[in-house]
Amino acid sequence: MNTANLGDMVKGWFVGGFEPTAFSTQACEVGVKAYAAGDSEVAHYHKIATEVTLVLSGSVSMCGKTWGAGDIIVLAPGDITAFEALTDATTVVVKVPGALNDKYIVGE
Repeated sequence: MNTANLGDMVKGWFVGGFEPTAFSTQACEVGVKAYAAGDSEVAHYHKIATEVTLVLSGSVSMCGKTWGAGDIIVLAPGDITAFEALTDATTVVVKVPGALNDKYIVGE
């Protein structure tokens, strides 16, 4: 048995090929991400990983649309999105496969 605490993880990522992690694997990455209203991420994409985002609570903007609690957004490799928390929000993000350094900022 292994135990960990989400508070010890970096930016909510607790499964994947990074340190610290609750479970080390290259198969996927899993994170619980908490955002304050107004938090944002610049437009980006992944070349390798499919990214699945579950909006657990709150309201967010992705792909030019507004999403709320219970919505699931699946981004294939190459799909571009920016992110903004429209309210305080919590998401669960899964990337398959785990691919460190697979985040590409649009325009860089």
